[in-house]
Amino acid sequence: MTNNNPDTNGSKKGQKLVVIGGVAGGASFAARARRLDESAEIMLLQSGPDVSFASCGMPYFIGGEITDRNQMAVQTPASLRARLNIDVRVNTRVIKIDTENKVITATVETQPNYQYSTTYDQLVLAVGSEPLKPPIPGIHRDGLFALRNLEDMDAIDSWISDLFDKCGTSINSKMHAVVAGAGFVGLEMVEQLMRRGLQVTVVEMLPQVLGPLDVEMAASIEEEMERKGVTIVTGDGIQEFMPNDNGSKDDPSTIVKLRSGRMLQPAHITILGMGVRPDTKIVREAGIQCTSRGHIVVDDYLRTSAPDVWAAGDAIEVTNPIVGNEEKWAVPLAGPANRQGRMIADNIYGLSRKFKGTYAASVVRVFDLMAACVGMNEKMLASKSIPYQSVHVHPGSHAGYFPGAKSLNFKLVFNPETGDILGAQAVGEDGVEKRIDVISTAMQGGLTVSDLADLELCYAPPVGSAKDPVNMAGMVAQNILDGIVEQIDWKELKQVASLPGALVLDVRNFSEVAKNGALIDGALNIPLNDLRSKIDELPSDVNRVVVSCATGHRAYYATRILKQSGRFEKVENLSGAWRTFKVGDRVSEVPKVMSQ
Repeated sequence: MTNNNPDTNGSKKGQKLVVIGGVAGGASFAARARRLDESAEIMLLQSGPDVSFASCGMPYFIGGEITDRNQMAVQTPASLRARLNIDVRVNTRVIKIDTENKVITATVETQPNYQYSTTYDQLVLAVGSEPLKPPIPGIHRDGLFALRNLEDMDAIDSWISDLFDKCGTSINSKMHAVVAGAGFVGLEMVEQLMRRGLQVTVVEMLPQVLGPLDVEMAASIEEEMERKGVTIVTGDGIQEFMPNDNGSKDDPSTIVKLRSGRMLQPAHITILGMGVRPDTKIVREAGIQCTSRGHIVVDDYLRTSAPDVWAAGDAIEVTNPIVGNEEKWAVPLAGPANRQGRMIADNIYGLSRKFKGTYAASVVRVFDLMAACVGMNEKMLASKSIPYQSVHVHPGSHAGYFPGAKSLNFKLVFNPETGDILGAQAVGEDGVEKRIDVISTAMQGGLTVSDLADLELCYAPPVGSAKDPVNMAGMVAQNILDGIVEQIDWKELKQVASLPGALVLDVRNFSEVAKNGALIDGALNIPLNDLRSKIDELPSDVNRVVVSCATGHRAYYATRILKQSGRFEKVENLSGAWRTFKVGDRVSEVPKVMSQ
């Protein structure tokens, strides 16, 4: 029997382990390697002065929610040396990797003319990603910042603090910030800049914020941002960053010109959140295999194409387990990077850990809402020609009779042929990430939507319901798979309603329709409790009925009543009902600029 125990398998001990990059993947590797081998020589090389820091917390320090700057440094070079006996070399940039002779060459950033070389037995690449900076004229102007490390964080914080001093008394209006890019970090920065008292405009080339969400889910986030006073520009890109020629030498603001020709109001600070790209120049120069987009190619054990060279974190491409068939994708998240670093150490010491891929479970807070997702959205699935169907449910975050329950907008995406779970998205004030974590776990365990319907989850009135939102979404999907219910998506409603013989039936109460408005023009309103007695009053030339209510629950009852009546060829439920349709239809028709 093979001896894989690193404590008794001496052949793995005493190697020289060199890590390029700290933060998540590199630091977790070094810590795990030391726990497995007290005799190893471990060297960690990190550009910049900080080796292991809370990169995901940086927006919250800028906004003032995190107040202790020392808390942002998870580990310091001194603490890593003292506790783990790791040779940490900060302000060190590796400029060459020689995989044939197992040598790396580095320069010390504080001593530009000094460089040195060192050998390795095993090399770990945790080089991470760098902010994407397209060749836009003016992108290197003062007051434009990307956010990659603590130095960037400090620079942004200081710039905001000094804004009024820089501008003198020439600016009497509120300071204005532009955030270029409406991804996770971009929206975190929008919120935190608002906390600092700035007016904020966010510009996004996509037709929506938060690209990982489908449009009707992202629309709820856009509504929340509008309520808080954020100006949103979608479907437009930045053409130029221009100086503000207002005659004031003390005004450092920038005019942001969009591709549409629109000029935004002067920006006193601009955050560049246009995405990231792998920081792999030296890796490619070393001949280590990378993709066309620069991501390092690794196998299931996180080995690169070069012997005894491993890679983890934002810079690698990993298996997409949802698609399978050797499909790869790049998912720059801290959680997978941490686990990958630990796994590399295990593999070096013979424990044979296989990385199964990433499901892209993510969450972001945007003011009073949380948005979370896992897996693939409809756009991704359509691009891969993968069959999918989606269900929307709008349950409470906990039992409705217990005070404080908040509405949860929950979307489950699944394969209509197999019931396999392909993804999920949720938006709400409470209980959002809890449900997405359950779906993520279910996906990794190979469960289907029918399994979700029968999943046993914690319940007490303050924190959940006897029928959890995850159960409810699974039951709705199960009904579709079993042929008990047919549904149409919110995007199809207007087209279906225009067909001959089609009727849209709204089973909300009359008072709800009067308060919130009709679903669409021409919809017939019969409250659910009156439906049985009024079936015979429905038009005789109708052969297809689409049923809606406020959230879908009553519409489900109505579809079962109508289907079993035998009067209609086709009876369908509107997925997500009025609540999903109204927000989705609104965002698909509004102008590109939305502001309070």
